[in-house]
Amino acid sequence: MSIHKSEKIGKISSKIIQNVLLNHIGLESFMGNEQETVRRTDLAIEVRESFPQDSVEVSGVRLDKHSLAEDSIHITSVEIMDEHGARQMGKPKGNYITLEFEEETQVPEETWRECLKQEIGRTIKQLVKQGKKKSPKKCYFVTGLGNRFATPDALGPYVVEHIAVNRHISDENQEEASVCAVVPGVMAQTGLESGEIISGVIDTVKPDVLIVIDALATCSIKRLCRTIQITDTGISPGAGIGNHRFQLNEETMGVPVIAIGVPTVVEANTIVLETMEEVLQRENFKEEEIQLFLQGISKQPMNNLFVTPKDIEAQIRDIGDIIAQGINYFTMELS
Repeated sequence: MSIHKSEKIGKISSKIIQNVLLNHIGLESFMGNEQETVRRTDLAIEVRESFPQDSVEVSGVRLDKHSLAEDSIHITSVEIMDEHGARQMGKPKGNYITLEFEEETQVPEETWRECLKQEIGRTIKQLVKQGKKKSPKKCYFVTGLGNRFATPDALGPYVVEHIAVNRHISDENQEEASVCAVVPGVMAQTGLESGEIISGVIDTVKPDVLIVIDALATCSIKRLCRTIQITDTGISPGAGIGNHRFQLNEETMGVPVIAIGVPTVVEANTIVLETMEEVLQRENFKEEEIQLFLQGISKQPMNNLFVTPKDIEAQIRDIGDIIAQGINYFTMELS
């Protein structure tokens, strides 16, 4: 009885979708319109996946994938090598390394978590440039962007509170690296751009490398708080949700910038698009019909509405502890 009922509902759903395609959205009105459905994201891996055929090489972009801890951790490296690749991807030239992890795995939790922490440290070391300044003692400046009072945006401040800083106690005669950190807050709290505060500290401290931690936006609910992006191109705070602020990169800061980000929000419109796409694929609609339908849905007034997991506070603490320990591994290894 339930099987027949399910089949009936499926047929009704297909009929409704066909009517929407032909009448409400106007299938014929999209003919000749090749505009892509736009989904907001800060992740380079998702931009790369947005190309029609993922297996086709994108000129000026190099892609590499491998796994760790018995496939519990998936690592994807996207290197944008030239200006053509930068235009294709809509991102600056440089390296974007994505670490994705799964909690439901046969590998013991403490094993994959420790592996992930160590990989974060290795990745930062891999991306850190030696810089033009040859100093006997390295100084690393860590900053956590975001609003500590808005939980989805509190990743940066949380990480900074849990890293080991030692600049205030280190001896100038010692060769170990010194670490200092600051949480600049947000403009609504300080009246200043985060970049203005950070550049002022850089002028005084003169660090060799700036490490920035921030919350990001994703276009996939599966990647919420399950993905870490590490890049040597810096960061544009708030870009994923449409708030373009003072960019933090080597050009604006005067020192190499390593940006570490975790997606904590997804646009509501994206959730609808992702769900409808799965439904249409199950109903065996043609790819052209699916894209036309999604284009119509994406025009609906849901802009600037973002969603976060209901247990976001616990997830911020969890992923924040992992990143903080990864940064500690990096700085301690260099000491």
